[in-house]
Amino acid sequence: MQAPETNVVLLEEDKDWATVWLNRPEARNAMSGELMAELQAVFDYLKTRQDIRGITVRGKGEAFCAGGDLKGFKNNFQAVQNDEEVVEDNSKMGRFFLTVRSMPQVIIFVLHGAAMAGGLGMASAADIVIAVKDTKMALTETAIGIVPAQIGRYIVARTGDVKARRIMLTGHRFTALEGAEYGLVDFAVDDMAAAEAQLAELVAGVRRCAPGANAATKELLEANKHLDDVAMIRYAGEAFAKSVKSDEGKEGVASFLEKRKPNWVQE
Repeated sequence: MQAPETNVVLLEEDKDWATVWLNRPEARNAMSGELMAELQAVFDYLKTRQDIRGITVRGKGEAFCAGGDLKGFKNNFQAVQNDEEVVEDNSKMGRFFLTVRSMPQVIIFVLHGAAMAGGLGMASAADIVIAVKDTKMALTETAIGIVPAQIGRYIVARTGDVKARRIMLTGHRFTALEGAEYGLVDFAVDDMAAAEAQLAELVAGVRRCAPGANAATKELLEANKHLDDVAMIRYAGEAFAKSVKSDEGKEGVASFLEKRKPNWVQE
């Protein structure tokens, strides 16, 4: 499978790590239909790349993402499309968020400038979020008469129901520093230099971990959300058995006993 051709998304690769850039700086990377389609295509491609250990998502220009493209809302959703067509278009965003959440690689978002509405929701689907502390954040949907439809489940997963209600039902505006208190940001840093340093530290950590074990751990975390206690015990046991008997598991145990680095750690 070849990398898709894109206009408003950039894909960069550095050995076993990919960086995906939102590249509509003139529109503060607002989430147009074209942007979302290209993001989906790029992530579908990266999902097939077993040599890619992790993915960073960033935004070109002065802001990570200003949210949904409101001109598109007016010109398409309100002026042209019928209800079912709007449902389908909105569902594409939901499917992309689910793709982010279910990728086998570790997904890290780096936010700066602004991460508003759908941009913040998209980041909330990531494994880890770094944000410059003065990044402006809000879920502004209800303030313009619409519902944060595909975003809600990912915000609630990070903040809990009580905080999510306050954020969504008041249009509360805050910075990444407060976002860290809500659980929407894992690392609130002083500036972009600090963001780069934090990213490098996290990437180094991911590279110390076995890629197959990381992918299986992400699947286990998702299974824990919907399996009952008995089913989860069985699932976890099967996941452990598969991993401990895998080539990675054998190599990892051997490397520890032999006091050396495992073969997935590059010098």
